[in-house]
Amino acid sequence: MAKPKRGDVLDLTIDDLAFGGEGVGRVQGYVLFVRGGVPGDRVRARVVEARSRFGRAVVESIETPSLDRVEAPCAYFGRCGGCRLQHLSYAAQLGFKEKQVRDCLERIGGLGEFDLRPILAAPEPYGYRNKMEFTIVRGADAPEIGLHQADRYDVVLDIERCHLQSDTMNALLAELRAQARARGLSVYDQDSGAGLLRFATVREGRRTGEAMVNIVAAAPDVETLAPVAEGLRARVPALASVVLNVNAKKASVAVGTEEHLLLGRDHIRESLGGLTFQVSASSFFQTNTVQAERLFAVVEAACELSGTETVMDLYSGTGAISLLLARRSRWVYGIEVSTAAVDDALRNARENGIENCTFLPGEVRHVLPTLMRDGVRADVVVADPPRAGFHPKALNALAALRPTRLVYVSCNPSTLARDVGDLVRQGYRLDWVEPVDMFPQTPHIEAVALLRLVS
Repeated sequence: MAKPKRGDVLDLTIDDLAFGGEGVGRVQGYVLFVRGGVPGDRVRARVVEARSRFGRAVVESIETPSLDRVEAPCAYFGRCGGCRLQHLSYAAQLGFKEKQVRDCLERIGGLGEFDLRPILAAPEPYGYRNKMEFTIVRGADAPEIGLHQADRYDVVLDIERCHLQSDTMNALLAELRAQARARGLSVYDQDSGAGLLRFATVREGRRTGEAMVNIVAAAPDVETLAPVAEGLRARVPALASVVLNVNAKKASVAVGTEEHLLLGRDHIRESLGGLTFQVSASSFFQTNTVQAERLFAVVEAACELSGTETVMDLYSGTGAISLLLARRSRWVYGIEVSTAAVDDALRNARENGIENCTFLPGEVRHVLPTLMRDGVRADVVVADPPRAGFHPKALNALAALRPTRLVYVSCNPSTLARDVGDLVRQGYRLDWVEPVDMFPQTPHIEAVALLRLVS
């Protein structure tokens, strides 16, 4: 059979999932990525893209469903870009993610024998997110608030209820929409620069019950938006904070250059691992509180702290891991590129009475060598880099530091495998890796790896 062409309709068996969550089918060795396909499905699919080595197809009909296929509960599934795996049973999602971590470590990292621990499943496959960001657009006759359509940044779906957030957050979303429509609030137009509303972020402290709404607008129109804040609190009494962030620039980002308090405090509180954290509108905080506690417990156990160790926390963010480890360490150094996150970390340390932490702003590749030149050493290093993983200079500095134990927290199995492979070649042994499902219904996966110095 010749290579499939665009427009061809084919009978396919889906036999795998790609890293982005697309089903994988094959026609005489030619790979087709099929969005919405589940391993075990027999489908009729139409080819929409045909390249030399692979193509893409869409499902026309499901001839025989996989035993792992389930009914997605969300009315927007398949159109919304937020969740891609709701049609796959949760047990199958976990198996796919565990396999992804192993495949990356073996194929990219070139790693042989290692202990891949069973994936840590989330106790709440739905309703687990403590933060959601929504885009506000002009509808046919009223403002619409929702999420982007899959693969279409220019199309926003008006979302009435998101299954990944709590009932409280959904109530705030519904009330914000109702307030915007009842008051006839204008929506920002990027071409003309006219209009007010741009984005809305809803947050909730899962342990405290405190909620926040951050309205991003094109102008500091406190007079217009203060009554909206009062309407939100009337609907949800647990609302502790409503802030206005002003983004008057063309850039379509949900971050403002100035902030105005519309109601309550400028932050909410969240409890994690026995510590209390202040979370402001611009703060980074783990979006799955329940699973973050379990992830951090894995990290803490892997560090094997006795109370005498010096610890470095690379890419320390707002200091959650640093502060949790400080209770069992002599001293902790946190390095973080975001000065705002460092400020949050210092504030959280003060709030919790923790005095054995030093937080340093700057890139790891610059700050870590400076610390080493100043004679600072570490017995244990925890690293939680961004998706891109370590910068090569940062990884080389880490290898030169030669901590006895290295705990690597990753949100990208590919870069985890690359970096762990390099560290093994520089004298470390990979003891074990434990995948952690922080984001059910999506292809995203976190993993914790423990490495020990052997030479």
